[in-house]
Amino acid sequence: MTVRPPAALMHAVTAILLLAGTLTGSLSGARAADVTPLVSVEWLAQHRGDGDLVVLDVRSAIDGGGADAYAKGHIPGSVHSDYDKGGWRVTRGGVPFMLPTVPELEKLIGELGIDEDSHVVVVPAGVHNTDFGSAARVYWTLKVAGVARLSILDGGYAAWTAARQPVATGPGKASPKIFTARLHKSLIVETGDVERIEAHGGATLVDARPASFFNGKDKAPAAKAYGHIKGAINVDNASFYDAATNRLKPQAELARIASAIPEGPAVSYCNTGHWAATDWFVLSEILGRKDVRLYYGSMVDWTAKAERGIVSARTKWDDIKKTLGFGG
Repeated sequence: MTVRPPAALMHAVTAILLLAGTLTGSLSGARAADVTPLVSVEWLAQHRGDGDLVVLDVRSAIDGGGADAYAKGHIPGSVHSDYDKGGWRVTRGGVPFMLPTVPELEKLIGELGIDEDSHVVVVPAGVHNTDFGSAARVYWTLKVAGVARLSILDGGYAAWTAARQPVATGPGKASPKIFTARLHKSLIVETGDVERIEAHGGATLVDARPASFFNGKDKAPAAKAYGHIKGAINVDNASFYDAATNRLKPQAELARIASAIPEGPAVSYCNTGHWAATDWFVLSEILGRKDVRLYYGSMVDWTAKAERGIVSARTKWDDIKKTLGFGG
């Protein structure tokens, strides 16, 4: 004989389960709401013992650092992943600096001890705007892969040491976790998307490179042509950065600079999706603009095929100067 619980008891159990689910969802939402895109040294000093926190040091040759610099001094408990060598950008289809595949992302992120519940604080060296771009690109990559709780340490490792916070030495060791990527395709722009934007509009293309690259006077070694994508506007990533403090400028100043970009969808690009990550971070994460995406392949991918349009102010005299070794 099967004994069935009273209906009233079943209703009570159901109500409790529903309430528990609601509370869990509320707590998760509250935890996400507490996360800010930039965190201060003081915040990190108070929270670096949190069980769900992963402090990710991304110093590399780009900032004059890397594994050796990490071993000589790092934030206690942090793990190191060299931005330049660690697999954050890969060669795919003969094009360098591309977004890793899903299996590559899962392996890279999981081996660093990061899972879907982690709050990751990305730590750049804190020495120049290109170095900040490393942190912004890693932040974007983690967000694309489905890590929801992300921050960058304001001022980077330089700010940590300037505040006389404790420093550890020697190699670090992560505790690997299983990470399952869930791609946020709304953050990603592929070359085909840019071709459609170039032809039909629908978004503002924001070139994050210095004006000399935008105008075709300079070129990244891996790019095959000088100039910029037709219809793009130039907002140099360095304009968002305060070189005196090695931090992003105050939010009001960031908003003033970003006002040059029309409202509506925007796509940030540069040579390799590195400088462009700073423009994306400022527009999307700091200023809260909607529908801001990163063209991670950028000019290196765009110029891989000669038939794609390029606008350039480069002259024959520029070519002559380059031949003579006077720049360009």
